[in-house]
Amino acid sequence: MTSSLTSLHDAAAAGQAPELAELQRIFTQQRQAFRASSQTTLAQRREKLEALSRALLKYQDVLAQAVSDDFGSRSADEFKMAELLFSLESLKYVRRNLKAWMKPEKRHVAPLQQPGKARIEYQPLGVIGIIVPWNYPVFLAVGPLMYAIAAGNRAMIKMSGFTPRLGEAFKAMLAEVFDEAEVAVITGRGEVSEAFPRLPFDQITFTGSTNVGRIVMQEAARNLTPVLLELGGKSPAIVHDSFPLADAAERLSFGKCWNAGQTCIAPDHLYLARGRTDEFVTRFSAQVGKLYPTMRDNPDYTSIINQKQYARVQGYLAEARDRGARVIEINPAGEDFSGTRKMPVTLVTGVTPDMQLMQNEIFGPVLPIMEYDDIDAVLDEIASRPHPLAFYYFDYNAGRADHVIANSTSGGVTVNDVMAHAAADDLPFGGVGGSGMGKYHGHEGFLAMSNARAVMVKSKFYGVRYILPPFDKPAHKLIKRFMLS
Repeated sequence: MTSSLTSLHDAAAAGQAPELAELQRIFTQQRQAFRASSQTTLAQRREKLEALSRALLKYQDVLAQAVSDDFGSRSADEFKMAELLFSLESLKYVRRNLKAWMKPEKRHVAPLQQPGKARIEYQPLGVIGIIVPWNYPVFLAVGPLMYAIAAGNRAMIKMSGFTPRLGEAFKAMLAEVFDEAEVAVITGRGEVSEAFPRLPFDQITFTGSTNVGRIVMQEAARNLTPVLLELGGKSPAIVHDSFPLADAAERLSFGKCWNAGQTCIAPDHLYLARGRTDEFVTRFSAQVGKLYPTMRDNPDYTSIINQKQYARVQGYLAEARDRGARVIEINPAGEDFSGTRKMPVTLVTGVTPDMQLMQNEIFGPVLPIMEYDDIDAVLDEIASRPHPLAFYYFDYNAGRADHVIANSTSGGVTVNDVMAHAAADDLPFGGVGGSGMGKYHGHEGFLAMSNARAVMVKSKFYGVRYILPPFDKPAHKLIKRFMLS
């Protein structure tokens, strides 16, 4: 802990990076404030959560415009539903359940520990570091923040350098609600981003790519800081042969078009029963055209965040074309997208496992399609890869759905829809293996930001004296006869 703070202090003292001095100042201020007042009441926590809700409502148009400016074009209505509505509903849920979560829990006391009482008390960890990605910058900042507040912590939030306007608007919003010693927003890139996870936080929550997640974990390990990593991965979707393709197209198109596919739990690739691809392409294309009859200047359809990400996705498509895949662009109005970072929703057939589309998370409006003969073979193929953040299975037969759930592993699973599990207030959200570690949302969010402190209270009567040496007392004989035989 000392070495990390000292290195930041030395760099700032040498005049190399004033941003690092500011980062250290805020962290030190929050840590000192927590030590001076480490306990907050239920009423205080609820009021802070309520104030956060009021601020989101007040700033909704400012935030929507800021994030649209960062993206080049992002749907204001989609932003408000995806980021604000679900955040506000989750805040209500947390406030409603917080009293029960904060209660100490009685625990069993074994005969050898009697007489005594055991309980768990949930105490705040201290200062939480929250690292936010660019794709859902409000939802993925407010989510960890609300649980940090619910558990009684203070928080520093590092916003993405790819959404600078949103970062500044979010910072101004929270400054109206919280003192800097309670909640602080950090913006900027470069040295600030690198230094943030090196601070000796009491916990770090990171949402982003697997590669950056490894770096965050390495930096956190220097201070033995626990991490909650929500990373993503290639989330598969399987449609059973009996499932109506009109239903599948409607639900999958929502997941692939929402935020132009720039969603960590978007369906990444699709498995269809052999011979059903052409019908699905027809139905999916019709559904996309219904949602977005135009795209280029349609305010409901979002751009790719920046040129780097746009070029990456286009590169995947170019490689697939060169290797014989069929690339189907869904462009209902036949528009020219040049000069923009918008791109048509695209289906790709004839995909092979070695293509970049199948090697890397797509994170764009592109859906590769593969055909199968046996679902168990598909499950084996998925199991051979890193565990995904989400898994989707479409089948109205509950028995088959349970079989697929039992024979697959993912952070979460939704049956007959996409992304719904992440929006459920009372379900934990997070990855497993390569898609992350730790869970938040719901009660698990409160637990993730708390220290579950074991408390044992013994009575005036000291029963341990009866089992102290020498080991030839009556109690020892009873233990050997009834408990060790």
